[in-house]
Amino acid sequence: MRLAYTRLGAGEPMVALHGMGSARQAFDPILPALAERFDVIAIDLPGFGESEPLPADVEPHPAALARSVAVLLDELGLERPHVVGNSLGGWVALELAAIRPVASVTLLSPAGMWRNRTPLYNRISLRVSRWFSAHATNLLSRLMSYRVARVLTLGQTHGQPARISPEYARMAIRAMGTCPGFDATMRATSPGYRAGPPIDAPVTVEFGSRDFLLRRASRHLDELPPGTSVRALPGCGHVPMADDPRAVVALIGETALPSPAGSARLP
Repeated sequence: MRLAYTRLGAGEPMVALHGMGSARQAFDPILPALAERFDVIAIDLPGFGESEPLPADVEPHPAALARSVAVLLDELGLERPHVVGNSLGGWVALELAAIRPVASVTLLSPAGMWRNRTPLYNRISLRVSRWFSAHATNLLSRLMSYRVARVLTLGQTHGQPARISPEYARMAIRAMGTCPGFDATMRATSPGYRAGPPIDAPVTVEFGSRDFLLRRASRHLDELPPGTSVRALPGCGHVPMADDPRAVVALIGETALPSPAGSARLP
């Protein structure tokens, strides 16, 4: 199967993985800044964006999505990339780090940090967003010219929806409404992430202060590797890349080029 991707910049390789119902363009606000320091490969996960879904007989569990990403990285000759994952992409990043060497892992509001089934609130919220994006795509896209419409439509996933450009908002709606892998991947993400083989790389996890999608029941970090750095992004939502690009780039840089000071760590 073919995975679509955007590649930009030079330096150490860095893989960017988007969230549920999203696409690689979610990283556009931070891609130019990251490309000044890294060879960035933003990938559409199977069944999202322009990537084909997994075969019908393969459950699109995050571990299976990670295996498809690993195949692409091998084809590109990337031996030990840094990995950045948002939401579902964060879970996939952890699964990827369990099956191949990575240089670092940055988790931006990672999915899967629930104990058992996906919390009901998360499921309802995502499915409502999916329904409106799929059935009112054109109307919502036109309304994105207005700030109040962006606030009402994207306030669940973004901490600063009024600051988001109409073009970015339309991209988010189209990605959510048209991805063929949404339903099967939603079913495959319950129960949550369970730790596998040790991850031999620095790991950082963050949740935005305005992440209204992942509530307390979705933030159990006991399955993450010991020594994981825990950070917060003030004013950011579930998809922080568009809320505060500078802060997100700085956070990723700190994980990719770790420094001894500054953040709490899991015992």
